Amino acid sequence: MMASTPTVVIAGATGFVGRALSERLGDRYRIVGLTRAAVDPPPYPGVEWRRCDLFSLLECEEALAGAEYAVYLVHSMLPSARLTQGAFQDMDLIIADNFARAAARAGVKQIVYLGGLAPEGPALSSHLRSRLEVEETLGAHGVPVTALRAGIIVGAGGSSFEMLVRLVRRLPVVPCPQWAHSPSQPIALADALDLLTYCLAHPSLETRHFEIGCPEVLTYRQMLERMAAILGLRRRFVDVPLSGTLWCRRWLTLVTGAPRELVGPLLESMQHPMIARDRRLQELARLPGLPFDAAVRAALAEGAPCAAPQGGRRRIPGKSWRRSDVRSVQRIPLPQGRTARWAAEQYSAWLPLLLRTFIRAEADADKNVRVFLHFPRISLLTHRFAQDRSEASDRQVFYINGGLLARRVRRATQRPRLEFREVLGGSCLIVAVHDYRPTLPWPLYNLTQARIHPWVIRRFARHLLHVG
Repeated sequence: MMASTPTVVIAGATGFVGRALSERLGDRYRIVGLTRAAVDPPPYPGVEWRRCDLFSLLECEEALAGAEYAVYLVHSMLPSARLTQGAFQDMDLIIADNFARAAARAGVKQIVYLGGLAPEGPALSSHLRSRLEVEETLGAHGVPVTALRAGIIVGAGGSSFEMLVRLVRRLPVVPCPQWAHSPSQPIALADALDLLTYCLAHPSLETRHFEIGCPEVLTYRQMLERMAAILGLRRRFVDVPLSGTLWCRRWLTLVTGAPRELVGPLLESMQHPMIARDRRLQELARLPGLPFDAAVRAALAEGAPCAAPQGGRRRIPGKSWRRSDVRSVQRIPLPQGRTARWAAEQYSAWLPLLLRTFIRAEADADKNVRVFLHFPRISLLTHRFAQDRSEASDRQVFYINGGLLARRVRRATQRPRLEFREVLGGSCLIVAVHDYRPTLPWPLYNLTQARIHPWVIRRFARHLLHVG
């Protein structure tokens, strides 16, 4: 490959869209695929694979080095550690912010993001609101972002598409709740790939977004009916006068085998009209899109849907369930005009006051914090302020590098750490613990430390609002 061939880094390259896009772009770009775990065997020999935990800014910076363009295809609805505390939308904010910071540092010219359609109205589901927050966050550090907003992508391996296919295949009588009558505008995988490719070939100096979809607007019931006809299955579809998602989540998880963490957010989104109101990008690219029936036939011809994860849960890539790693993420309000640096300084001064009844905490002039018992004087946790990784006022990092309650990790990456970072234009503060490995037996940890930490952060949030 010529030295002048542009480099494209794809986050989410092991997903069904990412793998297909890697193959599509391979003859025009040098493709770098990011993955948390080793890819064996590599799906495409022309792709350079780099291991990257997107929760680590340092690993993101290393992974994006030398990139001219980047494609972001990541959604973090499934757990990323043995114990994951926090909402998936807050996890999404962290990894998008890491990616955007690393892209800016690497001099990336353009980020192309595949997100979700945004219905009109303020009461969006947490899933759809998260997609818009990710879009905003990717562009927060100066790199232009081209966002493609799509509904269901019809392709073999797509989680939403496979869930619908399994419903039709496994149920002779298909219940249709109220959300089954919501209008939607899916798009064929081939069309989404063509449009992603078009955006890379026509980069912009400005951030922009486009809505994409097939030429038809269908309800989910109509999609299911058409799938049954294409599969040659006789199915009865019965309207169910229920609008809640709790019972739907349970029976969809049972019938389809999809993870509960995935089914819930998708169901919430299905209650909104998912329509591409302005398909001007497809007009510019002269790609009107395949009709729904043709898209389904192409997906089914490509391969049968993948087997569902057993028990509605997925093993974390590259991690053993015997390893007790923790990720805890909380989003709290940040007083106007304040920074993550200010919040970290407040935390170092406030924590000793909160814990003085039972244990002691001390903060030194370098912002290092040590928590220990009154008697005997035994160190429980040590937070070392990472000056070299906290130069920016909007992100502050403490390494958890000692104490009776933390396993020590000496390698440069995946070190246990506590971080404070501003997101969404400084309106919110994310307080996160990453890669923490407790020394307490796992059941005891879940009953004690795991419950204490969120309580401490809630108290800290009230403190910030009081002093801010």
